[in-house]
Formats: sequence, structure tokens, C-alpha cells
Amino acid sequence: MPGGEPSVPVKRDKGDAVGAFLDKARAVPAAATGAARRGRLLFCMDATASREPSWDRAARIQGEMFVAAEALGGLDVRLAFYRGFDDFKASKWTSNGVELARLMSRVSCLAGNTQIGRVLAFAAEETRRQKLDALVFVGDCFEENLDAVGALAGQLGFLGVPAFLFQEGDNAVAAHAFAQFARLTNGQHCRFDASSPDALRRLLGAVAAYAAGGAQAMADYAALHRITTLRLTRAGP
Repeated sequence: MPGGEPSVPVKRDKGDAVGAFLDKARAVPAAATGAARRGRLLFCMDATASREPSWDRAARIQGEMFVAAEALGGLDVRLAFYRGFDDFKASKWTSNGVELARLMSRVSCLAGNTQIGRVLAFAAEETRRQKLDALVFVGDCFEENLDAVGALAGQLGFLGVPAFLFQEGDNAVAAHAFAQFARLTNGQHCRFDASSPDALRRLLGAVAAYAAGGAQAMADYAALHRITTLRLTRAGP
């Protein structure tokens, strides 16, 4: 691995799917970080009606991103979400987990179709202004044209921004689409069970460690936070 000795996989139970995700995610090319550079992460969420039961929970647990990144130089996050009819909004950049939670608490979910293509296009536009280290997306369904959105994912991959897509639930259409977008951006797709919020907390922390310190930092986070009993499955080869 560039910049250090190859890391040794953490020994764990066969059922540790979070660990399996982290092992595979270490293969994502390391973000170009330095002592004077903070990580930059775009955190996008589906705020349509189906996500309402878990939105408040996600607002509470996202602080793990900042905790995981703090020792590595810190993390700047921009929140974006879509909902309703053609409603897409993005916050200012923040390095404060409390502020991000406050922003999320002011959002109300509203029925509408997915806008994942818009998320990917926005991420590409953002990284052309100033390099993003990663895109995180949390959602539960996909209702767009797969090829059209896949082309946008390919463009984001060309710009060197891995997308980490965390799927709530087990919708098969979403699973197939999210896995495609992850491959096209050289990122990862994982499913998580909303009844086990610790899963999403750890996954967000892992990606934050990657954004702030690269692949080795993600590996170190995996070693520190071994989890063996979460109902989480990895999708895609």
C-alpha cells in the first residue's frame, strides 16, 4: 500500500460483514491527504417519505464521522438531500457534528421520486471546484434510468471520487443500481438494517477515516472497531 507497509487483515468471525466491507474498502485508492489538509466529504441523503422513520436516527448518529476524522486532521462535510418534486438542497460546509445534526433536524421528509443522478452530478460539480475525498449516500430505493445515472457515476469515477452507497433495507432494484454505481466510482455499496443503528454509525466513521487519512486510516479504524454481530450484508462482487 502506498505510503506504508501493507496492512494485515484483522482476524474476525466469518459472520462479520462490517469487517468484510472494510477489508474490501481498503482497496479503494488512498485519498491524497497531508498534514495541512482536511478531509472533504459530501454527505447526501434520500429525504423522501419512505426514509422518514429513520431520518431522526441518522441525524443523531452522523457525529461518528467527525469523531473518526478528528485525530487525522479533521473533516469538512457538506450535507445534501432530495425530496418531494425536484427539491434538492445543499448546506454550507461544516466541520462541526452538532451543526450538521442541527441542519438535519430541520429537514422534513416529503414524498417524491429518487434523484440519485442529481446527487452524482452535484458531487462531480463540487469536486471540480475543490477536490472531494468521498461521497456518502444513504437511501433505500432507486426509481431512475439506470444507464443515464450510471453514466453520471462513471464521470464521478473519472474524477477520482469514490461513492460509498449505504442502502437501508433490501430493495432489490436499489441493491442492483447501488452496486453498479459503486463499481463505476471505485467505491463501495453496503446494506444496513435500520433497526441496528450502530451499523451505519461505524460505516460512516470508516468512510470519514478514509476521507481524512486515506486507505490505511480506514484499515486502522477497522482494527479498532471490530464488530461481529451486526445484521449487515455486502452487495456486489
